[in-house]
Amino acid sequence: MSFQVEGKVAVVTGGSSGIGLAAVEILVAEGAKVAWCGRDEERLNASKHYILEKFPHANIFTKACNVLKKEEVQQFAKDVKLNLGNVDMLINNAGQGRVSSFENTQDEDWMKEIELKYFSVLHPVRAFLDDLKQSANASITNVNSLLALQPEPHMIATSSARAALLNLTHSLAHEFTQYGVRVNSILLGMVESAQWKRRYETRSDLNLSWEEWTGNIAKNRGIPMQRLGRPEEPARALVFLASPLASYTTGSAIDVSGGFNKHL
Repeated sequence: MSFQVEGKVAVVTGGSSGIGLAAVEILVAEGAKVAWCGRDEERLNASKHYILEKFPHANIFTKACNVLKKEEVQQFAKDVKLNLGNVDMLINNAGQGRVSSFENTQDEDWMKEIELKYFSVLHPVRAFLDDLKQSANASITNVNSLLALQPEPHMIATSSARAALLNLTHSLAHEFTQYGVRVNSILLGMVESAQWKRRYETRSDLNLSWEEWTGNIAKNRGIPMQRLGRPEEPARALVFLASPLASYTTGSAIDVSGGFNKHL
């Protein structure tokens, strides 16, 4: 089944690797015009070359941009419109987690987490909202974490900031119905990433394959599917929520955690 995004303009923040790049690849494969940004220009260029090697005729645009800097995001939005046209879909994917307990989380660490989780979404939403209002199939989709509903004590600042983002997403969903803009999110569990790859390279048992090593982690953490997610799996959920296939869905959060959720 097609995602029905052919010819539509999509923006993905944090699109140069991982889930963001997987979402870019799906959108391009489906015929969308896609813009994405990232802070690391070298990684951004590598992602652009990767996409163009697979899809030589893709209609794409990339730009180095720190989503925590309002002026950079505003310029990125202007450049996207100039190169691809009005935006139909915005996927907010920037942001990492902080490992710390209450005891070793300083005041400035709390502030950094709040800034990252809020303004990595607020700046792009403000920059692209006028364009989205003009689309007949407008959507905003935020990458969030299962921590929003299932906090972990060793990630206390990230967990609380993720809960706040979930609340914000729900609030925007209700407010933006007047503009015809849907707002949804996905809740991630444990997904394969460059960070996990680096940990694998320094594993104690060199005889373990990647599948065995990550499988053991999943089992130890109690993930029922007994493996980590692959980037393309949450990316498919993102593209579904962003696409016209989810035309009657707003204020929703899709759990992509392999059954790791313990709530109803």
